[in-house]
Amino acid sequence: MSSSKVLEQLRGKHVLVTGTTGFLGKVVLEKLIRAVPDIGGVHLLIRGNGRHSDARSRFLDEIATSSVFDRLRQENGEAFEIFLEERLHCVTGEMTQHGFGLQPEAFRKLADSIDAVINSAASVNFREELDKALTINTLCLENIAGLARQNPELAVIHVSTCYVNGMNSGQITESVIKPAGDDIPRSPAGYYEIEELIRVLNDSIADVRSRYSGKMLERKLVDLGIREANRYGWSDTYTFTKWLGEQLLMKALDGRALTIVRPSIIESALEEPAPGWIEGVKVADAIILAYAREKVTVFPGKRSGIIDVIPVDLVTNAIILAVAEALGEPAQQRVYQCCSGSSNPVSLGEFIDHLMAEAKSNYAAYEQLFRRQPVKPFIAVNRTVFDALVGGARIPLSMMQRMMRQLGMLGKERDLKVLRNLDTTRSLATIFGFYTAPDYIFRNDELLALASRTGEVDKALFPVDARQIDWAVYLRKIHLAGLNRYALNTKSKPRQHSSRARKQAA
Repeated sequence: MSSSKVLEQLRGKHVLVTGTTGFLGKVVLEKLIRAVPDIGGVHLLIRGNGRHSDARSRFLDEIATSSVFDRLRQENGEAFEIFLEERLHCVTGEMTQHGFGLQPEAFRKLADSIDAVINSAASVNFREELDKALTINTLCLENIAGLARQNPELAVIHVSTCYVNGMNSGQITESVIKPAGDDIPRSPAGYYEIEELIRVLNDSIADVRSRYSGKMLERKLVDLGIREANRYGWSDTYTFTKWLGEQLLMKALDGRALTIVRPSIIESALEEPAPGWIEGVKVADAIILAYAREKVTVFPGKRSGIIDVIPVDLVTNAIILAVAEALGEPAQQRVYQCCSGSSNPVSLGEFIDHLMAEAKSNYAAYEQLFRRQPVKPFIAVNRTVFDALVGGARIPLSMMQRMMRQLGMLGKERDLKVLRNLDTTRSLATIFGFYTAPDYIFRNDELLALASRTGEVDKALFPVDARQIDWAVYLRKIHLAGLNRYALNTKSKPRQHSSRARKQAA
């Protein structure tokens, strides 16, 4: 049997991982510990919080207790504990502070002690205040670049998103994305020059800050982010600032080892660490949950459009392949897209049909998801039709609600249920409507070529090919079961924090 090129490349190496308090970061950490037994060490950058002032105590209390590690504990709990004790190194630091908030000597020591960094930290709030999104998704990447300046041999793997594509249409390849909106100057090296744009954005942020405060300031900064994102060709602040982050890193690390891994919509695990493993409510799940709770029956979308979903374990494997390649062939810049749309597409219509079929035939198996069998269909309609339906229905319903309150038939603090559901639908459509009416196809030819180069052993150990997904089985049996067991089962997660999307849908 031939050996694994990936395991050989990672033998004895030290890898820094950011973002391990998040969904993807946890799965990356679990796979490195379980599948790369000879790795030299894993370093985690974790900021302290109100409960834990240092990274180690926060890791042990909030991350090590996650069900993502159940397989490791069951297969060899003693080895897992030894790894945590001897080869897991926690660094107390803040991504958004200069040098992670470390003293210069500590920052240099960190850079010198690692061979690669996997940056999966991000703000994934689509409607984040612009200043926060810019800081977390763009500006703090200077710290990642700073590690590489201290250690020229460092391999940098940055997790971005396929949706940096923005409003471009057609076949989207693994390359630098051209903005679909206002022009941004492009350098001869291929990346876009964003310094002047960031200065303009910061001036706009400062202007808003000078005129508003409190909740109004937050709303105005959200509105500013959406407005600027739309102007340059993106639907939301998240994807706009992630694109800016790509450009910052490509310029800062020109001539050095940089790999950008772009996943599409990351959802529950296909196989590892357990089928259906998920944490929190993701993009598609907010809409699934709202349908399951009978809050949404109509949504803007194109049934024929390809909704690009990818299981989290395939994304994790792509990241690990990218690390191994970058360690073996440094001083190159690469882009890989981890997606399903070009090789194993599932349309929005098929996605909805699978959901409704499972709800009809087997809703009782998902007691946390379905309170009863949904009685109404889930219909995707053209955006113009959707806006007309929602807008037309809301006016008479609002008048009825006001009249019922005047007559004492409805309390002041209560709303008509149908009006609440309408507002939930409209809110979810505002956030996610762009993603349910796609006119683009993400390609991953380069990632599949990388997997082929690693050989058959690594194809089995670190699969990335979406063609192995049976969508009927994955969506109906694996993903819904995962939502029910992990994301919505509060008994197994004593300190889970609800996302904004889940609050709207639940």
